[in-house]
Parts: sequence; structure tokens; C-alpha cells
Amino acid sequence: MTAYRTIVVGTDGSDSSYVAVDKAAALAGDAGATLYIVCAYYPTDDRDVAAAADVLKDDAYQVRGSAPTHEILRTGRDRATAAGATNIIERAVVGEPVESLLTLVKDIEADLLVVGNRGLNTLTGRLLGSVPSDVARKSRIDVLVVHTVR
Repeated sequence: MTAYRTIVVGTDGSDSSYVAVDKAAALAGDAGATLYIVCAYYPTDDRDVAAAADVLKDDAYQVRGSAPTHEILRTGRDRATAAGATNIIERAVVGEPVESLLTLVKDIEADLLVVGNRGLNTLTGRLLGSVPSDVARKSRIDVLVVHTVR
């Protein structure tokens, strides 16, 4: 088995997703691989953000447009560096998380996709799908689902 050369990890700024970043970074550091830290988002206007924040409460960080995306990626880079990754590339991608991750994986010919298990064992995840289950089902490369939420 060959070592992974290019690893992609998705983050949405949640504590859970940063655990996945830590794991992916440790793997990238050990393998001398390039680590892509990816955050997908949809641009929003202030009215949409206020309405979503009211409904989503603690999960509202996911819909605040591109400004927090750059902060999420910076935090991911800091954590990845601390976990041992040395070659880190940040990518903010407009779009839905699953398709954004899979498109990037294909475009850069990544070897491994890392995601957290958040949403995997929830009723919503089972009914509507979740990022970890959808990428695992659709990916053509290895997928590591990190247990970040128990």
C-alpha cells in the first residue's frame, strides 16, 4: 500500500469538524502529504443570515457567508500545523459540502478524504443524508470518517 500524497479534510467550523482536521493533519504530517483544508459555504445577505440565525441557534455559524469561512480555514490551518502537517492549502468553496468536497477531490486527484461523523447517527442524517454517509457512498477514493461525536 502506498502512502497518501494528497489528503482533503472538510470543516464547517464546528468543534467536531476540527477534530477531523487534527486527525487528517497528523496523517498528512506522518506521510509528508499535502493537506487541503476545505470549507464549503453559500453566500448570504444580512436578512438571510438573521433569519437563519434565529432558526438555527447554535448551528447558525454555518450560514454566515464567506467572512467566517476564512476564519474557519485559518483556525483549521493553525490546528493542522500544531498536529504536524507542513504542506497545507486552504480552500473556500461555494456550494453544497458533499459535492464541493467530491469535486475538489477529483480536481486535485486526492488520495484520501477525511470527514467527521457529525450527523451520521442522527434521525435527520438517516432521513436526509449526512456529509459523512454521502461522501462515503459517492467517493471513488478512500474516506476516513473520524469519530468526533459519540
